[in-house]
Amino acid sequence: MAVISGARSLLLRMVASVTAEGGNVAIVGQPDIGLLAAVEMGADLSRLAVIPDPGADPVEVAAVLIDGMDLVVLGLGGRRVTRTRARAVMVRARQKGCTLLVTDGEWEGAQARLQARVCGYEITPFPRGAPTPGFGRISGVRLQITRCGQTIGRTRTG
Repeated sequence: MAVISGARSLLLRMVASVTAEGGNVAIVGQPDIGLLAAVEMGADLSRLAVIPDPGADPVEVAAVLIDGMDLVVLGLGGRRVTRTRARAVMVRARQKGCTLLVTDGEWEGAQARLQARVCGYEITPFPRGAPTPGFGRISGVRLQITRCGQTIGRTRTG
């Protein structure tokens, strides 16, 4: 379980990675999520459930979706989730083998906090020649990612 803030490219890359590998993802409370960007990163939309408006209790909607998903992205819309409620949802996610990523709010007791910041772009120039400022297509984004909190998952060496 992690709280993610900053550039959405990190979140979209995670969604793309999970769905491309055959996993199921739910995105809750993110009405302006960039699905085109996720597809360009390799996301399989047939493995994605999007609930843009979860109503008054997005945490409850996410808790139900945990049962059948590999990854649940929960947009809190500026809400704050107490430590007691957060712990109950995190336990459920752990039992079901689901990863929970929270954005746009405060989740007390989060295991990790990830901050993504764009630090550069990859530009594909038009066929006419060298890259020219203001022309071309963004083909990639370089991110700087900062993590605070406990280690997530297994430690890998090698």
